[in-house]
Amino acid sequence: MSTAPTLSIVIPLCNEEATLTALYEQIAETVETNALGAFEMIFIDDGSTDTSWEVIERLTCKHPDQIRALRFRRNFGKAAALAAGFEEARSEIIVTMDADLQDDPEEIPALLAKLEEGYDCVSGWKQLRKDPLGKTLPSRVFNWATRATSGVKLHDFNCGFKAYRASALKHLNLYGELHRYIPVLLAAEGYTIAEVPVKHHRRTHGVSKYGWKRLLKGGLDLMTVIVLTRYLKRPGHFFGGFGLLSGSAGFAILSWLSIDKIFFGANIGTRPLFFLGILLLLLGVQLISTGLIGELINYNSKSERSGPVNTWKKK
Repeated sequence: MSTAPTLSIVIPLCNEEATLTALYEQIAETVETNALGAFEMIFIDDGSTDTSWEVIERLTCKHPDQIRALRFRRNFGKAAALAAGFEEARSEIIVTMDADLQDDPEEIPALLAKLEEGYDCVSGWKQLRKDPLGKTLPSRVFNWATRATSGVKLHDFNCGFKAYRASALKHLNLYGELHRYIPVLLAAEGYTIAEVPVKHHRRTHGVSKYGWKRLLKGGLDLMTVIVLTRYLKRPGHFFGGFGLLSGSAGFAILSWLSIDKIFFGANIGTRPLFFLGILLLLLGVQLISTGLIGELINYNSKSERSGPVNTWKKK
């Protein structure tokens, strides 16, 4: 392209052949109407098995200055697709949206306006979501759990309609289902997060790729995010906390049984509670030891990175 774009729109997709042409037309019209400047659309075909790639090729040939495209050999997931799109984006402002026409391109100016207030990430909030209960109910559970555990006060973490400053995305390592937690990961690094309500349309083409089955995966990834954002630099607190809890419970059980044995002559050798106490005590020791090993690894890696600095002398 002859000129660098002022806006990059990253669109991951899988089997969305019926919506791509209309999506381009709506985005182009919105950009022109609102004078948003030069833009680029980056399609990431995440292993589509329909004719999505053929549609993208036709659009690219027709609009080579505005459309770029990547194609995965198989389905790697939305996080991988977004990571690839972020790497390819050339603008300092990046907007992400889905390709199913449920996100309304007319909301792009609102996202950018909020971003211009000084925020690093602006997330869309689908207040009136036009999806079946099988999608909205798991999403509500997920959003509540994420707010409660992360401290990031967004209503709709699941919304793929977001605007970012490219500088905030440079060091993100996305995999699995971590795309849902980009605001949490950014907030943990000190970036500012905001939210604006956006319109949401009912799906008219294709089928949804999400539902109840994603809730379990999302819960596991939420645990990963909490560890990465809160305990990455202090693994001893994470493992040690559970270790102290387990060890204290085991010690209390064994102490009570010992008193029962010494003062009341009870037979404790065959009691299940006796074996539970031993198990909890051993588990506590193992968890605390794991935390200490993690602290040693963390400290050693930090020492190796900062060692040469100690030999410098400032004049």
